[in-house]
Amino acid sequence: MMQTVQKIRILEGVEPDRLPLDELLSGNEPVVLKGLVKSWGLVKAGQSSTSQAMNYLRSFYNSKTIGSSYGAPEMAGRLFYNENFTQLNFSTTRGSMDDVLKNIEAHLHDDLPPTYYIASLTVDACLPGFRKENDLDFVSHGYDPPAVIWIGNRTIASAHYDLPSNIACCAVGSRKFTVFPPSQISNLYPGPLEPTPGGQAISIVDFKHPDFEKHPRFRDALAVAQVAELEAGDAIFVPSMWWHHVEGLSPFNVLVNYWWHTSPKFIPTPMDALYHAMWSLRDRPQHEKEAWRNVFEYYVFGSAQRPREHLPEAARGMLDPIDDVKARQFRAMLINLLNR
Repeated sequence: MMQTVQKIRILEGVEPDRLPLDELLSGNEPVVLKGLVKSWGLVKAGQSSTSQAMNYLRSFYNSKTIGSSYGAPEMAGRLFYNENFTQLNFSTTRGSMDDVLKNIEAHLHDDLPPTYYIASLTVDACLPGFRKENDLDFVSHGYDPPAVIWIGNRTIASAHYDLPSNIACCAVGSRKFTVFPPSQISNLYPGPLEPTPGGQAISIVDFKHPDFEKHPRFRDALAVAQVAELEAGDAIFVPSMWWHHVEGLSPFNVLVNYWWHTSPKFIPTPMDALYHAMWSLRDRPQHEKEAWRNVFEYYVFGSAQRPREHLPEAARGMLDPIDDVKARQFRAMLINLLNR
């Protein structure tokens, strides 16, 4: 991959119980939180040895069946697609975390090992007690996100975006993050909306060996990319909707992350609106789409106050701020309209 000179900003001296969430959210930029989780029990175990890190995880595991992914050695850890993008290049199975750890351990010294990956496993469901020694304080800020753990070898999560804000903690091994602002979506060449390796569309560009003839706009994305290599104990804040490409650099890697929404729970995911807009607007004549662009700018993307400021309060209806009651009204109205 073409090297970039822009490094992600580093914030030193942050403690797990003193997260600067307001600063991070208002800045809306990726930030490396250097040494944030260096005191975690898992981090200390991993710094002793891979074996101790695995045993530390096993000490909390409650033997529940979990999902994991497997890929042949030739995929080189890149969780991706077949040649025509109709199927994924790895398989998923249900089984034991112990078996996955054994498989990773058996191939620790392979130059090109098979890919083993446990993705997005909820900590409280399968590793009860883990968070007593390995956690961040979100509750004092009014949030209570679940802790999610990712366990694998040298895996590559192709560039993608997530709706929630994210703090990802590198607990064992090291990882390289390459991030891009939301404006770069076109320059990253998103793949299919379904199937996807992890729920979101991913960039189909091979970051290690980019083909600039096929993907010329990727040069423009690289010009604004920001890069950081996280060591065990470091963490990174990735703002909502920022694209991030994550590469595991060690034979054994564990990451714990927290996704949290700043919007109320009664606000649904914008992906619902995207699919509906694709259905109802995308294939209309261009002049109609331009007209609707103005309508959306007025009612959705512009000031929320402007469409209602000239109306009497009693006449504002759906233009008023959305609360739980109004959210239910919107939902009932849309269900009624879609069922006609």
